[in-house]
Amino acid sequence: MWASWPPPGWSSTPSATARLGVDLIALLALCGALVVHEELAGAVIAVMLATGRALEAWAAGRASRELRALAERAPRQAHRHGADELQTVPLETVAPGDLIMVRPGEVVPLDGLMVGAAAVTDESALTGEPVPVEHPTGNAVRSGVVNSGGPFDLRVTTSAAESTHAGILRLVEEATASTPPFVRLADRFAAWFLAATLIVAEVACAVSGELSRAVPVLVVATPCPLILAAPVAFVSGLSRTAQRGVVVKGGGVLERLARCRTLLFDKTGTITTGRLTVSAVVPAASLSTDETLRLAASLDQVSPHVLAGAVVQAAIQRDLPLTFPSGVYEVPGRGVRGRVDRHDVTVGRADWVGVTPGADWARRVRRRAGSEGALTVFIGVDGIPAGLIVLDDPIRPDAGRSIRAHDEGVSTG
Repeated sequence: MWASWPPPGWSSTPSATARLGVDLIALLALCGALVVHEELAGAVIAVMLATGRALEAWAAGRASRELRALAERAPRQAHRHGADELQTVPLETVAPGDLIMVRPGEVVPLDGLMVGAAAVTDESALTGEPVPVEHPTGNAVRSGVVNSGGPFDLRVTTSAAESTHAGILRLVEEATASTPPFVRLADRFAAWFLAATLIVAEVACAVSGELSRAVPVLVVATPCPLILAAPVAFVSGLSRTAQRGVVVKGGGVLERLARCRTLLFDKTGTITTGRLTVSAVVPAASLSTDETLRLAASLDQVSPHVLAGAVVQAAIQRDLPLTFPSGVYEVPGRGVRGRVDRHDVTVGRADWVGVTPGADWARRVRRRAGSEGALTVFIGVDGIPAGLIVLDDPIRPDAGRSIRAHDEGVSTG
């Protein structure tokens, strides 16, 4: 989106004018300590000032790296349908109404409407949900999601600057550039504190008639908390939350967190693992549970669908011998079929496998899976529905303990 880095006007640290009061007192105290030959006091002030600046620079650099990584992930080209051929053009030249193609594994570059066959996208980067989303013809697709199925066409509805992904980048930029409220308060307080300190130092010098009497005033008044406490506190908080997998968009958000009294937990990635796993295999024919899973996993070995990996992983964990399939044919949004061990195997949607709408066993399992937020994948063998696989996002093992350990006075929901 941006031709250069950082973007114009971007800044992640307070201005020099805002921090003038804090720094000027420390610099005057340092110079005064050297004049009266108090080298130890001067060294302490110098170390304190340099440490505070180093911490602020480290925090700014970290925010810059995170935003740069987010910007680098944004696509810069699109595959636009021309009169006779597919053209790869810069994103800025694509206008609303153009028809573009999104290849498998690519990030959707612009917002648009589905054209033609259905598509399957991985929207975890935007919503955190690991469950793939199917988009039928005419459905809206947002930029920033990943095409986890076959290629599909998209009718562009927004420009590059107005797309969903560009809006996210702007929000992160604004949050990173903002100064935490406490730091702004410290800056305003420092300006008044500077004036008061200079007045007291001048009075001490005038009363005693010695310049050395003013130096202790400056040394004692050097605002250690304002120089060190604010950057140390916010850097420590951001580092601690990052280690726990929590992304905080700005210091202001971290500061307001101390006043929160209600926490709302989203299911995915917060109290769940964020990875789909097979929770149940329900056979509907004479095949056993393991054989049903083995045939489905054997076929899914060559499928790029995000659910296929979970099925294959479940078969591997059960030590089931997988066979490489042949004659594989896949339709994005519907399913895959092929031949495994002299059997014609189909995996995918109910209508793709041939499950009738009135099948009691399928309706019963799907109703239960739907109430638990799980997904169902159907399996057919030799033209006969053979069962289904239930996949869900399991609860994190430590979720219960974490919720029970919330602070006194904070309600959860």
